[in-house]
Amino acid sequence: MSAILAIGPYTDAERTAFAAELKPAFVGTRDELAALDAATCEAVKAIAYKGHHAFGGAEMDRFANLGLIANFGVGYDAIDVDAASARGIKVTNTPDVLNDDVADLAIAMWLMQGREMRQAEAWVRDGSWGEKGPVPLNRKVSGGTVGIMGMGRIGRDIADRLAAFKCDIHYHARSEKETPGWTYHADPVDLARAVDFLFVALVGGPATEKYVSKEVIAALGDKGVIINISRGSTIDEEAMLDALETGALAGAGLDVFVGEPHLNPRFQKLDNVVLQPHQGSGTHETRAAMAKLQRDNVAAHLAGRELLTPVN
Repeated sequence: MSAILAIGPYTDAERTAFAAELKPAFVGTRDELAALDAATCEAVKAIAYKGHHAFGGAEMDRFANLGLIANFGVGYDAIDVDAASARGIKVTNTPDVLNDDVADLAIAMWLMQGREMRQAEAWVRDGSWGEKGPVPLNRKVSGGTVGIMGMGRIGRDIADRLAAFKCDIHYHARSEKETPGWTYHADPVDLARAVDFLFVALVGGPATEKYVSKEVIAALGDKGVIINISRGSTIDEEAMLDALETGALAGAGLDVFVGEPHLNPRFQKLDNVVLQPHQGSGTHETRAAMAKLQRDNVAAHLAGRELLTPVN
């Protein structure tokens, strides 16, 4: 029996690398997890977790000798960290290695939304350029006033990229950060009121649920654009949809949604929104680096070494 259980939709490449280094047992679905017998569960000392289904105290209690849950991804809101801490279980995640890809996608969605690149490509592909002439004018984004909601690692990388676009940068975080003179707002509504483009880079979980509230969305106004690469839960999605449909909000670029991968069908009727399938870290290189960091945390735990990226 294996001391390591890998739970979730691991790719063939990830399974091969995991098997070569640590020889875990793989469980792909929640039904397979529920079907594990008591002896298998008792042998498990570390769980490598990949996915967004909740993993709480009830699941942890099935593994009497569990000492580590190593999460695949920087966001660990699927794992009940308080429940893990209460049981003496350590939790790790995979920060930093995905920052560039996520920040790149945030900028790409910002450009796509403002410059209407999806519509412009369709203008070329359907022959409208030749038949109707130049594409309609769109919106300048460089030099704009932008806000970062959540100035953590990814938020900072987004801001650094926006600085190269000559943007006036404002931000909101739990405390003021050391920056090159960017403007701090202690209140999220004040931040939204001051900017035209709002990039959401908050951590997920109950503490940030609907943090981008109806009031924040209203403060952005009818020229405001939201770019979200955090979690769908961080925005009051219904309020955002209402604003997008009525023109109270100019647009959005979204990589995450409430209830994903099943989106609210209202999104698909909107032409002012760029929609992406939660693929912020979705490059071969970054996913390989995330998987490697997850495996390294598991190996460190089993060897009694210091964890590389502990959460609790």
